[in-house]
Amino acid sequence: MNDWIRVFDAANSLEAHALKGALESRGIDVRLKGEALSGALGELPMDVAQITLLVSAGNWQQAREFVQHYQHKEDGSWFCRACGEENDVSFEICWQCGSGPEGPE
Repeated sequence: MNDWIRVFDAANSLEAHALKGALESRGIDVRLKGEALSGALGELPMDVAQITLLVSAGNWQQAREFVQHYQHKEDGSWFCRACGEENDVSFEICWQCGSGPEGPE
């Protein structure tokens, strides 16, 4: 893993896999480090059980920009213009109909 660089430390497996999927959908390969430690929760300190997202050096800048955008999203929610469903800010598309925050794609 020498050519793989840390881009983010996820708080848990759910966050790690959500970010991994989002990055992979943008054509960025991601490896997870520390995922096997999640089975030891309760026996290890929480900060030890973090899951690190690694990307190749060539994709680090693009991945870092995406992660920074993810980290700086405001708390709250948004309403889908297509169906009116309320979505958590962590959703990039409506969970109900699949439209983006600006309406159908």
